[in-house]
Amino acid sequence: MGKASKRRETRHTSGSDRPAAAPFVRRPFEGLPSETEWVAMREILPAATAAVRLVDGPATAGLPSDAPREATLATVLPMAWPGLHRTGGGVLVATQAGATCGDASRDIAAAWLLAAATPEGTPLTQVPTPTADTPRLQDLLDPAAPFEVTLHEGFGFWVGDTELDEDGAASLEQANASIVPSKRIAGAPTVFWVRFGERTFVRWVLPQDESTATDGLARLTAADANRLGGDARLLGAFRACGLLVPVWEVEPEAEADSFVDAVTAMAGPLADAIADTTPLTAEERRARSGLLSRQVTLR
Repeated sequence: MGKASKRRETRHTSGSDRPAAAPFVRRPFEGLPSETEWVAMREILPAATAAVRLVDGPATAGLPSDAPREATLATVLPMAWPGLHRTGGGVLVATQAGATCGDASRDIAAAWLLAAATPEGTPLTQVPTPTADTPRLQDLLDPAAPFEVTLHEGFGFWVGDTELDEDGAASLEQANASIVPSKRIAGAPTVFWVRFGERTFVRWVLPQDESTATDGLARLTAADANRLGGDARLLGAFRACGLLVPVWEVEPEAEADSFVDAVTAMAGPLADAIADTTPLTAEERRARSGLLSRQVTLR
Protein backbone atom coordinates (compact mmCIF):
# COMPACT_ATOMS: atom_id res chain seq x y z
CA MET A 1 0.00 0.00 0.00
CA GLY A 2 1.36 3.46 -0.93
CA LYS A 3 1.89 6.33 1.52
CA ALA A 4 -1.04 8.29 0.11
CA SER A 5 -3.37 5.31 0.63
CA LYS A 6 -2.16 4.91 4.22
CA ARG A 7 -2.80 8.60 4.93
CA ARG A 8 -6.31 8.32 3.50
CA GLU A 9 -6.99 5.24 5.63
CA THR A 10 -5.67 6.96 8.76
CA ARG A 11 -7.86 10.00 8.15
CA HIS A 12 -10.89 7.81 7.54
CA THR A 13 -10.31 5.75 10.69
CA SER A 14 -9.64 8.71 12.97
CA GLY A 15 -12.72 10.51 11.66
CA SER A 16 -15.00 7.54 12.27
CA ASP A 17 -13.77 7.30 15.86
CA ARG A 18 -14.82 10.84 16.70
CA PRO A 19 -18.19 11.24 18.45
CA ALA A 20 -20.79 13.01 16.38
CA ALA A 21 -21.44 16.66 17.13
CA ALA A 22 -24.29 17.33 19.53
CA PRO A 23 -27.48 18.09 17.60
CA PHE A 24 -29.11 21.49 18.02
CA VAL A 25 -32.08 21.29 20.39
CA ARG A 26 -34.51 24.19 20.13
CA ARG A 27 -36.30 23.29 23.36
CA PRO A 28 -33.48 21.86 25.52
CA PHE A 29 -35.31 21.63 28.84
CA GLU A 30 -38.42 19.89 27.52
CA GLY A 31 -39.28 16.88 29.67
CA LEU A 32 -37.73 18.29 32.83
CA PRO A 33 -39.95 19.27 35.75
CA SER A 34 -40.77 23.00 35.71
CA GLU A 35 -39.43 23.64 32.21
CA THR A 36 -40.30 27.33 32.47
CA GLU A 37 -38.16 27.69 35.60
CA TRP A 38 -35.20 26.12 33.80
CA VAL A 39 -35.63 28.58 30.95
CA ALA A 40 -35.77 31.48 33.41
CA MET A 41 -32.56 30.27 35.09
CA ARG A 42 -30.86 29.95 31.72
CA GLU A 43 -32.00 33.14 30.05
CA ILE A 44 -33.63 35.87 32.13
CA LEU A 45 -32.83 35.75 35.87
CA PRO A 46 -29.71 37.59 37.05
CA ALA A 47 -29.12 35.92 40.42
CA ALA A 48 -30.92 32.70 41.30
CA THR A 49 -30.18 29.21 42.60
CA ALA A 50 -31.82 25.78 42.69
CA ALA A 51 -30.82 22.52 44.37
CA VAL A 52 -30.51 19.40 42.19
CA ARG A 53 -29.44 15.81 42.75
CA LEU A 54 -27.97 13.21 40.40
CA VAL A 55 -29.76 9.88 39.97
CA ASP A 56 -27.73 6.69 39.65
CA GLY A 57 -27.57 5.34 36.13
CA PRO A 58 -25.33 4.87 33.09
CA ALA A 59 -24.75 8.63 32.76
CA THR A 60 -23.21 8.86 36.23
CA ALA A 61 -21.40 5.52 36.27
CA GLY A 62 -18.04 7.14 35.50
CA LEU A 63 -18.07 9.48 38.50
CA PRO A 64 -15.76 8.73 41.44
CA SER A 65 -17.59 6.95 44.24
CA ASP A 66 -17.00 9.88 46.60
CA ALA A 67 -18.14 12.56 44.14
CA PRO A 68 -21.04 14.67 45.46
CA ARG A 69 -24.46 13.75 44.09
CA GLU A 70 -26.02 17.06 45.11
CA ALA A 71 -25.31 20.39 43.47
CA THR A 72 -26.55 23.96 43.48
CA LEU A 73 -27.40 25.43 40.11
CA ALA A 74 -26.61 29.14 39.92
CA THR A 75 -27.32 31.58 37.14
CA VAL A 76 -23.70 32.77 37.04
CA LEU A 77 -20.47 32.13 38.95
CA PRO A 78 -17.35 34.27 39.52
CA MET A 79 -15.14 34.76 36.46
CA ALA A 80 -17.90 33.16 34.34
CA TRP A 81 -16.80 29.72 35.59
CA PRO A 82 -19.02 26.87 34.36
CA GLY A 83 -18.68 25.15 37.74
CA LEU A 84 -16.99 25.12 41.13
CA HIS A 85 -16.24 22.33 43.61
CA ARG A 86 -16.05 24.18 46.90
CA THR A 87 -13.75 23.33 49.75
CA GLY A 88 -15.97 21.22 51.97
CA GLY A 89 -17.67 19.42 49.12
CA GLY A 90 -20.40 21.69 47.77
CA VAL A 91 -20.74 21.83 43.98
CA LEU A 92 -21.97 24.91 42.10
CA VAL A 93 -22.92 24.75 38.41
CA ALA A 94 -23.65 27.80 36.24
CA THR A 95 -26.66 27.80 33.94
CA GLN A 96 -25.54 30.88 31.99
CA ALA A 97 -21.92 29.99 31.20
CA GLY A 98 -21.06 31.35 27.76
CA ALA A 99 -20.04 28.39 25.57
CA THR A 100 -22.75 26.26 24.01
CA CYS A 101 -22.93 23.21 21.76
CA GLY A 102 -26.45 24.06 20.62
CA ASP A 103 -28.09 22.08 23.44
CA ALA A 104 -28.16 23.92 26.77
CA SER A 105 -29.17 20.71 28.54
CA ARG A 106 -25.93 19.02 27.46
CA ASP A 107 -23.87 22.10 28.30
CA ILE A 108 -25.10 22.23 31.90
CA ALA A 109 -24.95 18.45 32.34
CA ALA A 110 -21.33 18.35 31.13
CA ALA A 111 -20.32 21.13 33.52
CA TRP A 112 -22.10 19.40 36.41
CA LEU A 113 -20.37 16.05 35.90
CA LEU A 114 -16.95 17.67 35.51
CA ALA A 115 -17.40 19.92 38.55
CA ALA A 116 -18.49 16.93 40.67
CA ALA A 117 -15.34 15.02 39.66
CA THR A 118 -13.02 18.02 40.20
CA PRO A 119 -11.00 18.11 43.46
CA GLU A 120 -12.45 20.20 46.28
CA GLY A 121 -11.49 23.85 46.24
CA THR A 122 -11.11 23.87 42.46
CA PRO A 123 -13.03 25.98 39.94
CA LEU A 124 -14.05 24.49 36.61
CA THR A 125 -12.72 27.07 34.17
CA GLN A 126 -13.75 25.45 30.89
CA VAL A 127 -15.76 22.52 29.58
CA PRO A 128 -14.92 20.57 26.41
CA THR A 129 -17.62 20.96 23.80
CA PRO A 130 -20.28 18.30 24.46
CA THR A 131 -20.96 15.74 21.73
CA ALA A 132 -23.89 13.52 20.81
CA ASP A 133 -22.53 11.02 23.36
CA THR A 134 -22.56 13.52 26.23
CA PRO A 135 -25.39 12.99 28.75
CA ARG A 136 -28.19 15.53 28.99
CA LEU A 137 -29.86 16.81 32.14
CA GLN A 138 -32.74 14.50 31.30
CA ASP A 139 -30.30 11.59 31.85
CA LEU A 140 -29.09 12.91 35.20
CA LEU A 141 -32.22 14.06 37.00
CA ASP A 142 -35.27 12.39 38.50
CA PRO A 143 -38.18 13.69 36.37
CA ALA A 144 -40.49 13.48 39.39
CA ALA A 145 -38.26 15.58 41.68
CA PRO A 146 -39.40 19.17 42.28
CA PHE A 147 -37.31 22.01 40.88
CA GLU A 148 -37.52 25.09 43.08
CA VAL A 149 -35.77 28.31 42.08
CA THR A 150 -34.78 30.92 44.66
CA LEU A 151 -34.14 34.51 43.58
CA HIS A 152 -31.38 36.49 45.30
CA GLU A 153 -30.70 40.21 45.62
CA GLY A 154 -26.95 39.59 45.46
CA PHE A 155 -24.29 36.98 44.75
CA GLY A 156 -23.56 36.19 48.38
CA PHE A 157 -24.35 32.54 47.63
CA TRP A 158 -21.00 32.40 45.81
CA VAL A 159 -19.12 32.53 49.09
CA GLY A 160 -21.58 31.25 51.69
CA ASP A 161 -20.08 31.72 55.16
CA THR A 162 -16.54 32.27 53.85
CA GLU A 163 -14.76 35.36 55.15
CA LEU A 164 -13.61 37.54 52.24
CA ASP A 165 -10.49 39.66 52.15
CA GLU A 166 -10.71 43.30 51.08
CA ASP A 167 -10.26 42.55 47.37
CA GLY A 168 -12.79 39.72 47.45
CA ALA A 169 -15.35 41.86 49.24
CA ALA A 170 -14.86 44.67 46.71
CA SER A 171 -15.28 42.24 43.82
CA LEU A 172 -18.49 40.85 45.31
CA GLU A 173 -19.84 44.35 45.88
CA GLN A 174 -19.13 45.24 42.26
CA ALA A 175 -20.92 42.11 41.05
CA ASN A 176 -23.92 42.86 43.27
CA ALA A 177 -24.15 46.37 41.84
CA SER A 178 -24.65 44.91 38.34
CA ILE A 179 -27.76 42.93 39.27
CA VAL A 180 -31.04 43.98 37.67
CA PRO A 181 -33.68 43.98 40.45
CA SER A 182 -36.02 41.03 39.86
CA LYS A 183 -38.89 39.61 41.90
CA ARG A 184 -41.32 36.76 41.41
CA ILE A 185 -45.00 37.62 40.95
CA ALA A 186 -47.54 35.20 42.40
CA GLY A 187 -50.67 34.33 40.45
CA ALA A 188 -49.08 32.07 37.81
CA PRO A 189 -45.83 30.12 37.48
CA THR A 190 -42.65 31.84 36.29
CA VAL A 191 -43.74 35.48 36.13
CA PHE A 192 -41.21 38.13 37.12
CA TRP A 193 -41.14 41.85 37.85
CA VAL A 194 -37.94 43.48 36.54
CA ARG A 195 -36.65 47.03 36.91
CA PHE A 196 -34.10 48.52 34.49
CA GLY A 197 -33.18 51.98 35.72
CA GLU A 198 -36.32 54.08 35.44
CA ARG A 199 -38.32 51.48 33.49
CA THR A 200 -40.21 48.52 34.93
CA PHE A 201 -41.39 45.37 33.15
CA VAL A 202 -43.23 42.11 33.72
CA ARG A 203 -41.84 38.98 32.03
CA TRP A 204 -43.93 35.82 31.83
CA VAL A 205 -42.36 32.53 30.70
CA LEU A 206 -45.15 30.53 29.03
CA PRO A 207 -45.00 26.70 29.15
CA GLN A 208 -46.24 26.06 25.60
CA ASP A 209 -44.09 25.88 22.48
CA GLU A 210 -43.20 29.37 21.25
CA SER A 211 -45.22 29.06 18.02
CA THR A 212 -48.37 27.89 19.79
CA ALA A 213 -47.96 30.56 22.46
CA THR A 214 -47.56 33.23 19.77
CA ASP A 215 -50.86 32.14 18.21
CA GLY A 216 -52.58 32.48 21.57
CA LEU A 217 -51.09 35.88 22.24
CA ALA A 218 -52.20 36.97 18.75
CA ARG A 219 -55.79 36.02 19.58
CA LEU A 220 -55.69 38.19 22.71
CA THR A 221 -54.05 41.04 20.81
CA ALA A 222 -56.68 40.98 18.07
CA ALA A 223 -59.37 41.05 20.75
CA ASP A 224 -57.63 44.00 22.47
CA ALA A 225 -57.25 41.83 25.56
CA ASN A 226 -53.48 41.68 25.88
CA ARG A 227 -52.97 44.42 28.46
CA LEU A 228 -51.91 43.27 31.89
CA GLY A 229 -54.30 44.69 34.44
CA GLY A 230 -55.95 46.80 31.76
CA ASP A 231 -53.11 49.32 31.57
CA ALA A 232 -49.75 47.60 31.10
CA ARG A 233 -48.70 47.65 27.44
CA LEU A 234 -47.46 44.47 25.73
CA LEU A 235 -44.06 45.47 24.32
CA GLY A 236 -43.20 42.20 22.58
CA ALA A 237 -41.68 38.88 23.54
CA PHE A 238 -38.47 36.93 23.86
CA ARG A 239 -38.03 33.52 22.28
CA ALA A 240 -36.05 31.55 24.83
CA CYS A 241 -35.14 27.85 24.64
CA GLY A 242 -38.20 27.11 22.52
CA LEU A 243 -40.63 28.96 24.80
CA LEU A 244 -42.17 32.42 24.57
CA VAL A 245 -41.62 35.16 27.16
CA PRO A 246 -44.09 38.04 26.67
CA VAL A 247 -42.92 41.36 28.12
CA TRP A 248 -45.20 44.12 29.40
CA GLU A 249 -44.00 47.60 30.31
CA VAL A 250 -45.67 48.84 33.48
CA GLU A 251 -45.65 52.05 35.50
CA PRO A 252 -42.06 52.75 36.60
CA GLU A 253 -42.92 52.99 40.28
CA ALA A 254 -45.14 49.87 40.32
CA GLU A 255 -43.97 47.09 42.64
CA ALA A 256 -44.18 43.33 42.10
CA ASP A 257 -46.98 42.70 44.60
CA SER A 258 -49.30 45.07 42.76
CA PHE A 259 -49.53 42.68 39.79
CA VAL A 260 -50.72 39.53 41.55
CA ASP A 261 -54.38 40.17 40.74
CA ALA A 262 -53.61 41.17 37.15
CA VAL A 263 -51.54 38.05 36.54
CA THR A 264 -54.19 35.84 38.11
CA ALA A 265 -56.88 37.43 35.93
CA MET A 266 -54.79 37.09 32.76
CA ALA A 267 -53.75 33.45 33.36
CA GLY A 268 -57.10 31.90 32.43
CA PRO A 269 -57.83 33.84 29.22
CA LEU A 270 -54.21 33.46 28.11
CA ALA A 271 -54.27 29.68 28.63
CA ASP A 272 -57.61 29.43 26.79
CA ALA A 273 -56.33 31.48 23.85
CA ILE A 274 -53.22 29.30 23.57
CA ALA A 275 -55.28 26.10 23.78
CA ASP A 276 -57.59 27.27 20.96
CA THR A 277 -56.70 25.25 17.84
CA THR A 278 -59.09 26.88 15.37
CA PRO A 279 -57.42 28.65 12.42
CA LEU A 280 -56.47 32.26 13.07
CA THR A 281 -58.74 34.88 11.55
CA ALA A 282 -57.35 37.52 9.20
CA GLU A 283 -57.21 40.02 12.05
CA GLU A 284 -55.47 37.50 14.29
CA ARG A 285 -52.94 36.72 11.56
CA ARG A 286 -52.15 40.43 11.27
CA ALA A 287 -51.74 40.58 15.04
CA ARG A 288 -49.43 37.57 14.87
CA SER A 289 -47.27 39.23 12.23
CA GLY A 290 -46.99 42.27 14.45
CA LEU A 291 -45.96 40.13 17.40
CA LEU A 292 -43.34 38.30 15.35
CA SER A 293 -41.79 41.62 14.35
CA ARG A 294 -41.37 42.41 18.06
CA GLN A 295 -39.84 39.10 19.12
CA VAL A 296 -36.18 38.70 20.02
CA THR A 297 -34.41 35.34 20.30
CA LEU A 298 -32.26 34.86 23.39
CA ARG A 299 -29.31 32.54 22.76
